[in-house]
Amino acid sequence: MAVAFTREEDYEAQAANLPDRPVSTHPNLVTASGLAAIDADLASARAAYAAAQAEGGISADRTAMARATRDLRYWSARRASAQLTEPEPQAGRVQFGGTVEIEREDGRRQAFRIVGEDEADPAKGSVSYVSPLARALLGKAPGDTVAVNGAEVEVVAVR
Repeated sequence: MAVAFTREEDYEAQAANLPDRPVSTHPNLVTASGLAAIDADLASARAAYAAAQAEGGISADRTAMARATRDLRYWSARRASAQLTEPEPQAGRVQFGGTVEIEREDGRRQAFRIVGEDEADPAKGSVSYVSPLARALLGKAPGDTVAVNGAEVEVVAVR
């Protein structure tokens, strides 16, 4: 049979077949604010799912239903595996939930809070505890230097 006579794929059905969001294999450590954010995202996913069902579900908009279902599965899994982590403060040591100020070789200073994977946003000053930067800095004190991606950074302050 010629290609001209084959049925074209249903693009909406293809778009509705969304792959699951990848779930990290690392322990899901979260700060108190990270846990609250997961709870908010889970509530939003539940609301989106309910809205997609109310609007007719699969027959009306397969993509909206697929997106809502995928997000609901992801945030349900992240909430179920969340481990609220509030370590005892160790004066002058970089630790999970704390903020560290570093100085790069070129003199730039940056401050980052070390948080869980879902709450990390480097542009807003937070990095995941499994990031290369955070792994290198955890347990360090002001004056310590570490190599990150081939460059040295110095710990300037810990809060």
